[in-house]
Amino acid sequence: MAALLLVWWFFTKVRPLFPSYVLPAPDAVLKELQYGLFGELPDGRLGVSIINSLRRVAIGYVTALALGLGFGMVLAASKSVRDVVGGWLTAVQSIPSIAFVPFAILLFGLNDRAVLFVVILEGFIPVTLAVSSALQNVPPGWRTAGRTLGASSTQLFTKVLLPASLPNLATGARLAWSFSWRALIGAELLTANPGLGQALEIGRNTANMALVLATILIVGVLGGLFDAVLHVLETRVRRNYGLEVLS
Repeated sequence: MAALLLVWWFFTKVRPLFPSYVLPAPDAVLKELQYGLFGELPDGRLGVSIINSLRRVAIGYVTALALGLGFGMVLAASKSVRDVVGGWLTAVQSIPSIAFVPFAILLFGLNDRAVLFVVILEGFIPVTLAVSSALQNVPPGWRTAGRTLGASSTQLFTKVLLPASLPNLATGARLAWSFSWRALIGAELLTANPGLGQALEIGRNTANMALVLATILIVGVLGGLFDAVLHVLETRVRRNYGLEVLS
């Protein structure tokens, strides 16, 4: 990272390769960050954008987890539903999230519902597939043992199937976060809602490359921080199940 900053400084200050409005120096980006995070409106728009984006992704991510858990259970329990829907889910997952933004705008308008639709859709599919796969991969002997011991359907799920599926569920939740975060930024780019994606669009429209780079930095840092938290939780679950050892 230090080497990258040094190269950036050298080619913007000592031997500029591009005009400053095309590739601003690190201090210009830092200044934009300071204005955006600590300045009063409208200079402080980045602070508001961060709050709005985190609010949207939190709502969309939690909703995707809940819906994915429920529908994943349905897929795991019904082979006919898996045969009909499973392939379609995989196909939809391969479509870039930004392709759904025009559809969401026409369906809901230029508002939060359009953004949330894209975020939920992108987070819902990996959770659904992870839940379905995890429940199907529980050893049949465990189910038989639970039923032999007199467990009801609810007890079999809560005491046997769900605990056995937790490692895969943790991985699916982390993957869903990655999909949801990227979908959020893409959706905000094309809607009129204040957020980090819209901050990127403002920077493009005003030819403010410092704002664009500052916003990209924020997006990367926030996405990386939340992914790191989920990675810690995933690793802890896997270690508790003996699937990963301390290095």
